[in-house]
Amino acid sequence: MTRLMADDAFRSTQWDQRFAPHVAPINELVDRLRDHAWAPYVAPIHGGVDARVLTLLRDPGPATQDALGSGFLSIENDDPTAARLNELLKSVSLGASDTVLWNAYPWYINRAPKAAELEEGVAPILDLIALMPKLKVVLLQGGSARDSWRWVTRRAPKLVGERGLTVIDTYHPGRQALWHKDPAVRAERLAHQVAAFQQAAAVCGHSE
Repeated sequence: MTRLMADDAFRSTQWDQRFAPHVAPINELVDRLRDHAWAPYVAPIHGGVDARVLTLLRDPGPATQDALGSGFLSIENDDPTAARLNELLKSVSLGASDTVLWNAYPWYINRAPKAAELEEGVAPILDLIALMPKLKVVLLQGGSARDSWRWVTRRAPKLVGERGLTVIDTYHPGRQALWHKDPAVRAERLAHQVAAFQQAAAVCGHSE
């Protein structure tokens, strides 16, 4: 299936709208992060400050690059991870407008962040959450996201309780995270992933 960000006209429209009111505060945060190193914008197809689900991944992939990809974090990026994330959200009646994508390390490195880098990513995560008053679910996808969240809760131990957040931990949507030589293990990982998205949808008031 062709991803929307592979279409030049769609991507151009998203670029023109990157400071639309619902996403401007987040992309202004990205602009501040770019003073340190390059980071992708959040695509305006997503819910921005109105989103109820924050999906936390590892680091921006090549499909987020300006030259090689869309320049955005988006479930419509032309790569397998975005496609799988899109599929999982749709399977539980959640969509782009319900979500914001972010990364444990928001700057482009295209590798697993080191411990110090995960710690460096905490302040941007806290700044992002502060911009999202309707946030209900933080969906941790993969080990880096999980480790990052430990740093977040150390820095802000009352955050989850004060905001009434549901934090859900599951596998990264990339193919490598789900693969295992044992088919039973692969099936277990897939089931765990699906159940996590079902839980996120339930918290948001969606049913299958």
